[in-house]
Amino acid sequence: MRILSGRSGINAYSEVTRLIERLHRRYLDVIRFELSKLGVEEVNAVQALLLMNVQHSEMTIRELVERGYHVGSNVTYNVRQLVDAGYVEQHRSERDRRSVKLKLTQKGLDLCSRLSEMESRHGESLLKLDGGNESDKGRDLLRALERVWSDYIQYGAH
Repeated sequence: MRILSGRSGINAYSEVTRLIERLHRRYLDVIRFELSKLGVEEVNAVQALLLMNVQHSEMTIRELVERGYHVGSNVTYNVRQLVDAGYVEQHRSERDRRSVKLKLTQKGLDLCSRLSEMESRHGESLLKLDGGNESDKGRDLLRALERVWSDYIQYGAH
C-alpha cells in the first residue's frame, strides 16, 4: 500500500503527526463535554479513556502503559482516583503477588456504556459524511503510521 510519496509525503507526514496531537486534545474535549452532559464530575477525560481501555478486561497498570493506552506516571494517580470514586477495583494477581489487576466495577461499566453510546453516535455521523470510504483510508494511514513508529522504537533508525 502506497500512502505517502516524495516531498508531498514528507509534508503530509508532518501534517498528520500534528493533526493526531490536535485530534487527541479535541477528543479529550469531547469526552469532557459528554461527562458534563452526563453529570459525571468525579472523572476527568483521561480517566474516562482509561476506563474505556479496560472495559470488560482485567489488566495491570503495566499492561495499560505497554499497550500504549496511557503514558507513565499519571496512570497510577488516575487509577487511584478511579478506585476512590468507585469506578475501578483492584486485586492482587494470583500468579504474581506484586502485580495488581484492575477491573471495572458496575459503576465503571455503566459509564463506559454511556461513552460507547457517544462513540456510536459520532461513528454514525462520520459514516453519513463520507460513506466509510475516507474513514477506512484514514484508519489504514494511522495503522501504517503506528507500524512505522513501533518499528522505529523496536529496531531503531533505518
